[in-house]
Amino acid sequence: MSVQPAAIDDLIAFDEQGLVPCVVQDWASGEVLTLAYMNAEALRRTRESGELHLWSRSRGEQWHKGESSGNVQAVRALRIDCDGDTVLALVEPAGPACHTGERTCFHRGQLDPPAPHEVLPALERTLAERAATRPAGSYTVELLADPQRIGEKVMEEAEEVSRAAREESDERVDEEAADVLYHLLVLLRSRGRSLSDAGRVLDGRRS
Repeated sequence: MSVQPAAIDDLIAFDEQGLVPCVVQDWASGEVLTLAYMNAEALRRTRESGELHLWSRSRGEQWHKGESSGNVQAVRALRIDCDGDTVLALVEPAGPACHTGERTCFHRGQLDPPAPHEVLPALERTLAERAATRPAGSYTVELLADPQRIGEKVMEEAEEVSRAAREESDERVDEEAADVLYHLLVLLRSRGRSLSDAGRVLDGRRS
């Protein structure tokens, strides 16, 4: 974790019940998964185990997230807000975060249109599902069955977005860029890679 245990203890301001809200966010996609609560013991267990521990207000007991379902959440970082009264847990979930089986607890309300940061992670999950189930008639499946074609399509779409940038409207640039992103994600899926893998490389180049 990026924050040392002692520093976390010094920064958090628990409320009069000894609790602090904990926003749980997907490390790779940035999607918010749930809102729960921690007490000092849950924080200690989280730091020691590397998996998310919380305090269940409804049951009045410590709660190891995913202990019964298997959908544990490996904690990559804990961040504290400016007032010290909220924790942000960045996690890698092993499965759905919600007890309903949904990926996130925030699956109701105004879902359309999706927020911009949700689009590519959702597409990556769709590609993974196509790769696993191989439905008949799927263009994605056709590409995955022909690795050479995937590479050719990435080069073709890259040329088309370059041409659009030189000669066509902003709308055409957007459309061609979307084609590049889709085919690039298929290529990455064919190699068992993801955008987050490329993101780590970019992060390492910032210096």
